[in-house]
Amino acid sequence: MDKIKGSRGTSKPSSEPSAVTTSTSITETVNGYHDFKISGYSLAKGMGIGKYIASDTFMVGGYAWAIYFYPDGKSPEDNAAYVSLFIALASEGADVRALFELTLLDQSERGRHKVHSHFERALESGPYTLKYRGSMWGYKRFFKRSLLETSDYLKDDCLSIKCCVGVVKSCTEGPKVYSIAVPPSDISKHFGNILESGIGSDVSFEVDGEKEEWIILKSAIEMTTIRCLQQKVAVMETDGFEYLKESCPSLLTELLQYVAKIVEHSVVTCGYGKATLLDGSDVNRRRVKPRLY
Repeated sequence: MDKIKGSRGTSKPSSEPSAVTTSTSITETVNGYHDFKISGYSLAKGMGIGKYIASDTFMVGGYAWAIYFYPDGKSPEDNAAYVSLFIALASEGADVRALFELTLLDQSERGRHKVHSHFERALESGPYTLKYRGSMWGYKRFFKRSLLETSDYLKDDCLSIKCCVGVVKSCTEGPKVYSIAVPPSDISKHFGNILESGIGSDVSFEVDGEKEEWIILKSAIEMTTIRCLQQKVAVMETDGFEYLKESCPSLLTELLQYVAKIVEHSVVTCGYGKATLLDGSDVNRRRVKPRLY
């Protein structure tokens, strides 16, 4: 019996480089602060459990917030033994994720502040989420009232509270596209200034005590053109040029067009300079000094 031998086909990876794109997701907090001073604390006592004094609203991360202070506490079960302190969402929002910090300032200047903070500590469930206007984060038993009234936190019948809100924001960034604005060429203006000032002149004429400075303008333009071409070649031979060609083709096109315009302008100006310098006279056959406009 004849045996038929065959070969199993194998696929080879393409030698062409595959396109690779990248993006980065960034999650961070947008932080904002608000100082809330409560003056006349003793007059606020006895206003009732569940009743509060509110700060002015302030904006952080595109949302409005407010501080709520309860002189007689927020919960009836505490029987007005504690003051309560909360931060509340004061604008419409859905699932606003944020970090909070509430600080009762020590007014003795010894820096012994009472601080409750989400910041700089590990959070098992992540940032706090507020789902609707009026959602709050804070403490029903922020401070025992009898201790507060004999402490350095109360001075001249005033309390000072500082609040920090850090709204969590996420965004995704792709590769950045750079664009360089190329200024228009002003080489003709510079040549005109040279002719006017006489700086760098090649020939000087003195007639009746008046001195005229002349530029063999053609050589200056030709030198500029040569330098532009030399710089173009030097740039094309660098590794940076190859990287620019691959990563930013639009920028490369702008640069090459700019160089081409300079060379073209120099050639045209050079031709104009020949006619002017070879003739060197006006319609009345008087010798005149050529100018660039």
